[in-house]
Amino acid sequence: MAQKQFVNNKVAHTNSTCTDDCQACKNSNLSETVVALFDEMSEQQDTSKVTERRLGQNGIVQPLLTDLYQITMAYAYWKSGKTKDYSVFDLFFRKNPFQGEFTIFAGLEECLKFLEKFHYSISDIEYLKQTLPSNIEEEFYEFLSSVSAKDVTLYAIAEGSVAFPRVPLMRVEGPLIIVQLLETTLLTLVNYASLMATNAARYRMAAGNMQLFEFGLRRAQGPDGGLSASKYSYIGGFDGTSNVLAGKLFNIPVKGTHAHAYITSFNGFTDLRNKILEPKTGGEPRDLLELALSWRTKLIPIFKVMASEASDGELAALISFAIAFPDGFMALVDTYDVKRSGLLNFCSVALALNDLGYKAVGIRLDSGDLAYLSNVARQFFSEISQQFNIPWFVELMIMASNDINEETILSLNEQGHKINCFGIGTHLVTCQRQPALGCVYKLVELNEQPRIKLSQDVAKVTMPGRKDAYRLFSESGHALVDLLQRSTEPPPEINEKVLCRHPFIESKRAYVIPSRVEKLLTVYWKDGAMCQELPNLQEIKERVQASLKTLRSDIKRNLNPTPFKVAVSDCLYTFLHDLWLENAPIGELS
Repeated sequence: MAQKQFVNNKVAHTNSTCTDDCQACKNSNLSETVVALFDEMSEQQDTSKVTERRLGQNGIVQPLLTDLYQITMAYAYWKSGKTKDYSVFDLFFRKNPFQGEFTIFAGLEECLKFLEKFHYSISDIEYLKQTLPSNIEEEFYEFLSSVSAKDVTLYAIAEGSVAFPRVPLMRVEGPLIIVQLLETTLLTLVNYASLMATNAARYRMAAGNMQLFEFGLRRAQGPDGGLSASKYSYIGGFDGTSNVLAGKLFNIPVKGTHAHAYITSFNGFTDLRNKILEPKTGGEPRDLLELALSWRTKLIPIFKVMASEASDGELAALISFAIAFPDGFMALVDTYDVKRSGLLNFCSVALALNDLGYKAVGIRLDSGDLAYLSNVARQFFSEISQQFNIPWFVELMIMASNDINEETILSLNEQGHKINCFGIGTHLVTCQRQPALGCVYKLVELNEQPRIKLSQDVAKVTMPGRKDAYRLFSESGHALVDLLQRSTEPPPEINEKVLCRHPFIESKRAYVIPSRVEKLLTVYWKDGAMCQELPNLQEIKERVQASLKTLRSDIKRNLNPTPFKVAVSDCLYTFLHDLWLENAPIGELS
C-alpha cells in the first residue's frame, strides 16, 4: 500500500511568540527531546497491518551536531569566495563489517528529516560567535544564518538494501559550503544505523525462523543508542524489543518476562497475598496455590526429585505472576535450579492455569548450558503433554538469553537445541564484534571538475567524478556484480555484454551479460523537498529480507564468505587511472 507523504504538523507547544530559539522546542536533554520534539504521526493502513506511526526529526539531530572543523572549513570556504562553488560528495564505506561480505543500508529517513529542518537558529549563531575566533566577520554569521538544504540534491540507495564497499550509499550535490556542513551529521545518522541493521540481519540468518527479541536497552550506549538499536534491529529482522519507548515511538512489538528479583522477592507461600483466580470462561474463582501444589505432587515422579528440592518461594512468585498475567504467563526458571525447581514449579503453575482455561506461554533460560537445558525442558513438556493429554503443552516456548551472540546461536544450532526464541542484548546493541562501520564522505567533483584523493594505501584512493551505480543480475535472479560508471555513460542494458573491471588491478576483468539491471541511486531530496514516498519500518524490514535473498548463500555464510564483486566500467577505469597519474607526484631517485 502506497504511503502518503508525511508533513510535520505538530510542535511541542503552540505559543505564538515561540521562536526557533525556544528551549521548550529545542531541548538538548534526550529524554525530554524524545517526548517533546518527535512529532508523533500516524495513519491507518488496511486491516491486515497495524497502525503505522511516523515521527518528526529527533531534536538532538540539528546543525550543531557536527565536528567543529566543518564550521571552520565553512568559514575558510566563505573567506575564499567559494559560496557559489558546486560540489559532489560520495558517502560510502570501504569494508563490510563483522568479517562478512554484505552490509544493510539504513538511516536514510533520518537523513532526509535532517535536511528538512537544516537551519542555524539565533542561539546557534550566538554560541558560534562565542566559540570561534573573534576575528571572524559578522557577514559570515549572517551568511550562516541564511543557509538551508533547498539547493542540495541527495541521491541514495533504497533503505534496507544490501550494499557493498565503495558503492556510494548516498551522493550529495549542492553548494560546497552547505554540503560540507552536512558531512558529520549524515555520517553519524548512517554509520550506526547501517551497522546495527547489518548485525541484526546476521543474527536473523543464524537463527533461521526462530523468534528474536532485542533486550539491549540497559547495555546500550546511552538512551539514543538504545532507541536506535531497537529501531534498526527491527529493520534487520528482529521480531520485537523490550524497549517500551521504542515500541511507542516506532510501533515495534514489545516483549518481556520478569527478572530474578521478582522470584527472590518471595520467600514462601505466606508472601502470597492473593491466591485466587477466576476461570477464563467465568465461574467460581479457584485457589491457584492449591491447584499448583496438587499438580506439583503429581509431577514429582516425572521430574524424579524430592518435594523439598523445589523452592516454595519460587512457586509463590510464579503463582503471583500467573495471577497477574494468566494469558501471558512466561516465567524465568533459572533463579535457583532449573531441573529440580524452576521447571517443576513452572509446569505446576502452567497446569493449574490450564485447569482454569488458560494457556501458559513458556519459559526463559538466562544461564547454564542452554542447549542441554532446553532439551531437558522440551522433554519434560513432551512427557507431561502425553501423560496428561494436553497437546499444546509440548509446544511451550523456550526463550534463551544470557549474553548471546551470533556465534552462540550457530554453536547451539550444531549442538541440537530446542530453543525457539532468543532474547539478545549486549552483543547486538553494542555491536561488540565490530563497534563502527567506518563510512566516509569524500569530495569527488567540484564545479564539474573531478577530484581524487590519493594514498599509499590503495583502499583509500577515492573514485573521482559524478557516478551512477548499477546492480547486474544473473538468469537465476542472483546479484552478480555492482558496477560503477561515470554519470555521462549510458546505463548497462539487459542481455548486452558489459565489461566489468577491478578498479585497481588491470588484469582482473570480465564480461557480464545481465538478465536484469537495477539502478541503485535514486533522487530522494531536491529543491528543498523529499522526492520519494518513504516506506514504513515494516516495508523496510521486508526489503532487507528480499534484498538478502538476491545474494548467493556463499556470500552470506558466516565462515569465509565469498566477496561480492564491485567493478567499474572500462570508461571509469581509464578516467580513474589517468587522473591518478595526473595528480600523483613523480619521485626522484638520488
